[in-house]
Amino acid sequence: MNIPEEFEILVITLSDRANRGEYEDLSGPKVEEKIKEFFSSAGWSCSIKLILIPDDASILKDLLINKGNNCNIIFTTGGTGIGPRDITVETVIPLLTKEIPGIMDFIRIKYGTDKPNALLSRSVAGITGKSLIYTLPGSVRAVEEYMTEIVKTLKHTIYMQYGIDKHQ
Repeated sequence: MNIPEEFEILVITLSDRANRGEYEDLSGPKVEEKIKEFFSSAGWSCSIKLILIPDDASILKDLLINKGNNCNIIFTTGGTGIGPRDITVETVIPLLTKEIPGIMDFIRIKYGTDKPNALLSRSVAGITGKSLIYTLPGSVRAVEEYMTEIVKTLKHTIYMQYGIDKHQ
């Protein structure tokens, strides 16, 4: 199996306030920036679609099932905390065919050592259908931290996803 000639990437920001226009979404564009840097350095091509939605489980589930099926990688930002409107994790987990807990556990521990609030994130990673999916917190700083760690493993993760043995 070969990797795609062009990776289709979907970035979904969940934020009631940004969706209402109370402030600009900065976390989705930060994911886009980091993923473009990764794909450029890997010599791979990608196209990225950014979508902003309210914290709504039915909208997210519909996007993941209908648009996500056509994507190679999906990132969500927002909705990974413990607040009453934080619904991302509960929406994504039932759709996973394989969970990849290590990367998110590592990130929580690494950043939680200095910033204990980071331990409150319930972010998950895994595979849904043919897509890798990563659920990130909504703050730009957290996105920066998470993406810094995710891109370190992303090339190998992609190879594994497509059944390409690059183990040495």
